[in-house]
Amino acid sequence: MTMTLNADLLKVVAQLNKKHGANTVVTADLVKHIKRIPTGSLTLDLVLGGGWPTNQWVEVIGEASHGKTAIALKTIAANQAVNPDFTAVWVAAEPFDKGYAEMCGVDTTKVLLVETNSMEDAFDACIQFMESKAVDLVVVDSLPALVPGAEDEKDMDEFTVGRGALITNKFFRKVASATRRDMVEDERPVLGIMINQYRMKIGVMHGDPRTTPGGLGKDYAYTIRCEVKRDEWLEAGTGQEKRRVGQTIRIKTIKNKTFAPQQTAYLDFYFSEGGLLPAGSYDRAKEIVALSILNGIVDRRGGWMYYGDRKWQGAQALIDSLREEVELSEEISSAVMDTLKSQPKLMIEADED
Repeated sequence: MTMTLNADLLKVVAQLNKKHGANTVVTADLVKHIKRIPTGSLTLDLVLGGGWPTNQWVEVIGEASHGKTAIALKTIAANQAVNPDFTAVWVAAEPFDKGYAEMCGVDTTKVLLVETNSMEDAFDACIQFMESKAVDLVVVDSLPALVPGAEDEKDMDEFTVGRGALITNKFFRKVASATRRDMVEDERPVLGIMINQYRMKIGVMHGDPRTTPGGLGKDYAYTIRCEVKRDEWLEAGTGQEKRRVGQTIRIKTIKNKTFAPQQTAYLDFYFSEGGLLPAGSYDRAKEIVALSILNGIVDRRGGWMYYGDRKWQGAQALIDSLREEVELSEEISSAVMDTLKSQPKLMIEADED
């Protein structure tokens, strides 16, 4: 039911919409639900509440080489697979590895690359692309690699403490309007992903000594903050021929304003050939089996797995079937995602740290 406004309220609404643009003020029931885009991982999608929320900025943080860039690249690849017009902008403060991106499934012909380590130039580019309403995703890789102009212009022995934090906070205040979309009309949604790394505070004896570059103010601007950490290595071969071909990535939502926070997802990512899956792949079948058992879609009785009129002896047998049968894989994964719609319960074990 739409709210009935009296004459005085209608006048105020009309004045504000005329001054600031159509649909600046609307009744809340007219606002569309948050659109989400897939991450490429079913487990991560569920932890986030159905995927990355659009028209927002999210932060992916963690230690070096723990999978942050892979998560951003797999997000691009997953959306290119379902939308041929999906356009991404990659602001590369660090070198962009075309081969690694293509290994992750990214069509680099549909990625615009901005190579700069100037903080001001990088942030200006983000704002302009988002204001254009012609791109779907903007990734900054990474915030610690961006250099404020004041620091770049000074000698090594001159102090410029706090300049990066000031500019970063100013950026999020300015980019908010560029990220915003009409609350009623269908406008092309956009997502911003900021890749960040932990740094250690000096002299901290109690509490968490970790911090992230860019100051504390930026943390309020993120709708989601994900902590990425390598859980264990995935290895292939035996004896002296054993080598690392991938890693299990642990992703914890330390902040989520659109779904239950403090949830943890685990996913296997292969970064080298020779493992169970090609390089650049998530082990989607393994994710589907784990989630389908948790949600009662697949019935596990002892060592047997039952789904419909089919059965498998052991989880690995079901995983093998899902890798071979695309239709079965999509059917069960769709059923897993439907659990979000019917009962938005916490389907991934919360981290107990």
